[in-house]
Amino acid sequence: MHDRAATSALRRATAAGRRLGRQWPRLERWRGTPHAVDLLTAGGCFALMSLDIPGLARADNALSGATATVALALGAATLLLRRRVPWGPWLPYAVALLFLGWLHEVTLIQFALYSVARYRGRAAGILACCGYLVVACVSYALPNWPAHRGETVSQFLALVVPIGVLATGVGIAANRRDLVLALEQERAETALLQAVQGERTSVAGDVHDFVGRELTLLAVRAEVLSRRARGEPWEQDFDELSETARRAHLLLNEIVVRRGRGGGAPTPGLEALPRLARETGTAGNAVSLHVAAAAHHQSPLRQAAVYRVVQECLTNAAKHAPGLPVDVTVTLTPERLRVTVTNPAPAALPATAPVSAGTGTAGMAERVHAMGGTFACGERDGVYAVTAEIPARSVP
Repeated sequence: MHDRAATSALRRATAAGRRLGRQWPRLERWRGTPHAVDLLTAGGCFALMSLDIPGLARADNALSGATATVALALGAATLLLRRRVPWGPWLPYAVALLFLGWLHEVTLIQFALYSVARYRGRAAGILACCGYLVVACVSYALPNWPAHRGETVSQFLALVVPIGVLATGVGIAANRRDLVLALEQERAETALLQAVQGERTSVAGDVHDFVGRELTLLAVRAEVLSRRARGEPWEQDFDELSETARRAHLLLNEIVVRRGRGGGAPTPGLEALPRLARETGTAGNAVSLHVAAAAHHQSPLRQAAVYRVVQECLTNAAKHAPGLPVDVTVTLTPERLRVTVTNPAPAALPATAPVSAGTGTAGMAERVHAMGGTFACGERDGVYAVTAEIPARSVP
């Protein structure tokens, strides 16, 4: 019987553990949310104020133990609204001033001053602190101020002034930290957007250079055929084909060149990969390069995309994994042009942090996605790998 009971209890505990395991990631995400922080703040404030409930029940304030508990709980609950609505931080501040003048309770005012200073800025925090000191002094002047709060003016000021200044100062510091973090995040997002936009501009430049050349050749060829077909019924067709190619070239110039092309030479193709590998080897990373011969017959745009991926990967390897070998493989199937770049993950970080904007990976992914391909990168089993696949299309 005891064995059965123990086995049953173990099964129930195991099932409960599995349910908790499935819910734990959700709990972990919830724990760091503003809702959880506000709930813990309100609960901590109420726990501290509850220590004064016996004294409040004995004092002459028309509160019993139960009503004092309810009043303090409602006061702490106002902290839940401190960032839900525009006037949220001022609600617990107003309730805290009420508690200060009526119940001589100074716990809530600490949380309220911090909330005002953090979520409404330095000027609002200083104003709230001054208002708190004024109310505290007026309350002290009343004859019913508890004796244990401070029998002399100096003892009173030694209590209330540090409370207000410290809570406000911490709130102002947290507000400045929030502003710095927001600025850093905005800068990172701006840098990422600039990298993506730069890559799009580069792709547009390559489209202009490669496609424009083909359109020019098409127009010239159509004109030659039109001259050869003088007097033939299809002479006008060649003229129209030449004019269509010319208009397409003008439209390409209008879209790419006049709307912000970055300029510069077009991106090299697969023929430039050996030189890139030699340069990287000179920098300290031995590069093993394997390029399928058939890949050289891919369109210039696809070759340029592969070159840019390999170039960025080799740059990252030189910065983050100096001295480690790099393997570059370019393969071709009837459907996909695939490039894979791998290197061993470094056992330790470089002694000097590399200079990096953190936008190279986003640029690679943007170029590959712009061509309808897929991009993936990451570390697995001690090897960092970057894989990009682009739809293959042969050029006669």
